[in-house]
Amino acid sequence: MKTVISVAAVLAMAFATPSWAQQAKPVGGKPATAATKAANAAVLKELPFNDKSDFEDAHRGFIATPATLTIKNAKGEVVWDLEAYKTYISEDKAAPDSINPSLYRNAQLNMINGLFKVTDRIYQVRGFDLSNITFIQGDTGWIVFDPLISTETAKAALDFANEKLGKRPVVAVVYSHSHVDHYGGVRGLASDEDFKSGKVRVFAPEHFTEHAVSENVIAGNAMSRRAIYMYGALLPRNEFGGVNGGLGQTTSTGTGTLVIPTDEVKKTGEEYVVDGVKMVFQMTPGTEAPAEMNTFFPQFKAMWMAENSTNTMHNILTLRGAQVRDALKWASYLNETIDLYGAKTDVKFQSHHWPQWGTDKIIDYWKKQRDLYKYTHDQSVNLMNKGYTGEEISEMIKLPPELDKFWPNRGYYGSLRHNSRAVYQRYMGWYNGNPANLNNLPPEQSAKKYVEYMGGEAAVIKRAKADFAKGEYRWTAEALKHVVFANPNSKAGKELLADSLEQLGYQAESGPWRGVYLMGAYELRNGVPAAGGINTATPDTIKAMPPEMLFDYLAVRLNGPKAAGKKIGLNIDFTDLKKQYGLAVENAVLNYGKPLAQADAKLTLSKGTLDAIQLKEITLEQAVASGALKIDGKREAFAEFMGLLDTFPFWFHIVTP
Repeated sequence: MKTVISVAAVLAMAFATPSWAQQAKPVGGKPATAATKAANAAVLKELPFNDKSDFEDAHRGFIATPATLTIKNAKGEVVWDLEAYKTYISEDKAAPDSINPSLYRNAQLNMINGLFKVTDRIYQVRGFDLSNITFIQGDTGWIVFDPLISTETAKAALDFANEKLGKRPVVAVVYSHSHVDHYGGVRGLASDEDFKSGKVRVFAPEHFTEHAVSENVIAGNAMSRRAIYMYGALLPRNEFGGVNGGLGQTTSTGTGTLVIPTDEVKKTGEEYVVDGVKMVFQMTPGTEAPAEMNTFFPQFKAMWMAENSTNTMHNILTLRGAQVRDALKWASYLNETIDLYGAKTDVKFQSHHWPQWGTDKIIDYWKKQRDLYKYTHDQSVNLMNKGYTGEEISEMIKLPPELDKFWPNRGYYGSLRHNSRAVYQRYMGWYNGNPANLNNLPPEQSAKKYVEYMGGEAAVIKRAKADFAKGEYRWTAEALKHVVFANPNSKAGKELLADSLEQLGYQAESGPWRGVYLMGAYELRNGVPAAGGINTATPDTIKAMPPEMLFDYLAVRLNGPKAAGKKIGLNIDFTDLKKQYGLAVENAVLNYGKPLAQADAKLTLSKGTLDAIQLKEITLEQAVASGALKIDGKREAFAEFMGLLDTFPFWFHIVTP
């Protein structure tokens, strides 16, 4: 790193996407085996595929759809493309052998795209991004709920709505919660001046900005790398690759932005009337997001559910990594929704998937979504208290038929297996109580011993081939991961492990599970990419980061062994914020607080200069030369401090050592 407190690569955000042009061409895509065909055929018998009510709801209120749905940025680069999916996902086609029929059904529903009327004065544009964008018709303009990930997709959706419904200005934006697919496209809706002047109000739940900015800062690099797996970023768009992400088809890759809210909602029952539309908010912090809220529209008897209830089982712990969510709290807020708004609601809609109509049907849906999370929590804890571990619980727990056969409870995004483990983790942590697992060997060391005990690499591969032929892919993946970690140059081991993961991916009902399995197979066959463009933190995100958040990140970057025995003190004066901080390296730890009485050097700059350095708009040398950054005292102390900061490699290995 060449710059002072520079975080030009501060975060590789969870939704960052590699540059496709620099990636290896995917190979593989082998046919489904007989065992996979049988497993997927069994799904057709287990679930009520004759129930077409979801398709009726997904089509209801349809107004128009573009002839083609490919969205480009100002440079002509594609940031969203639904067309590739149309070649192998269609309502009138059966699921290919290589796709779980239930996941394929979810993809068919998510491919129903365009502009829809939800109810009087409420419209949605669906299929323009991972999430939906909703337009509430006020007396003079649009109130927009959740403006997608990218400015390009949000603008395209607004333009399409204006074309079909009549042009109206945006007068307000509502962020339902603090995940990027619900605010990132906001600057595609209005001019910067409209936001700065307050002409467009922006509503959000309390603590929204803090959580929107801090999401994935500390562990952002590792989360982002794993997100490549979860979202199948490098997979081809065909029946052997990406199908969908469970919540929608995939994520857009355009320009992400953030406008700081003008109005923070702090309590349930808080009401606002905006442009003739009354909104009553229900706060739901700590459910699907740390800052989240539902919205009731009494004029229209309509309930906006944010992402607290969608048409899938959600994640209690996302596979890219995050803090574990509280399934019990999630269920309690859904129960509150029923109590406060159930009898008043004629239509419910949300930021993913399609709406539902009819009070009785909606209440039944909410009860089953509530009980999905409550059952997962209660029965996981029940089994935990009987002495079972997370792995054992995930194998044992089964939903009752009334919850399991309910389409909106199927595991397209989350899954019962990993959600039950998440509940165990929330209460018990990583250690399962067995002393053998308290200080067990790391993967490479244990792999070599496993392979030795099993008679050597050739013997393991021979046995694994026999088990693969039987369709025992979970076991062959378990055995062969040891072969690969013991000998990363084992071509036969890597090929058979890739084949095993691929078949598991073909059988997966969860979009992220499919992505994880197939990305693992991809890297075993292609190798780990050595390069690729990463969209790091957006300018708006960097500008919204308070200094304290930056210092926390610098502390994570400090190389402890290199810092051992060193003492460095730096004072930083932010002239525009009228705030001063002291940074101290001691005991191989970076702490910050009030200015130090004795510092080795003092840095004087504005937060705007810091932002410009982080965004690589200027270099450290240019900032010093221009006087925007002044360094007093021992400049070598500052240079030494910078030399202690690690830059994290993005493309670290996952399925190979």
